Amino acid sequence: MAKAYWITTYRAISNPDKVVAYAKLAGPAIAAGGGTFIVRGMPAKIYEAGLNQRTVVIQFDSLEQAAAIYDSPAYKAALDALGDGAERDMRLVEGV
Repeated sequence: MAKAYWITTYRAISNPDKVVAYAKLAGPAIAAGGGTFIVRGMPAKIYEAGLNQRTVVIQFDSLEQAAAIYDSPAYKAALDALGDGAERDMRLVEGV
């Protein structure tokens, strides 16, 4: 079974306090669901049409596992805490 990756970029952060509140809830919810943080931070280098945006990559054992965590009550609570504190681009991608 292919691994799955949860990839999020932060286009804009309008309220850093809300992002901190989100992270305090999201990290444990993701870890409890079997997610492993692979990347978390700003780009070291930017090439081609890349943007200087905070990027987070989380690995899961399967696409189903990643989707289940996103849809879980614990992660929904994290999203509620984030509210309008950031504009993000989030996607689930299956590994090869």
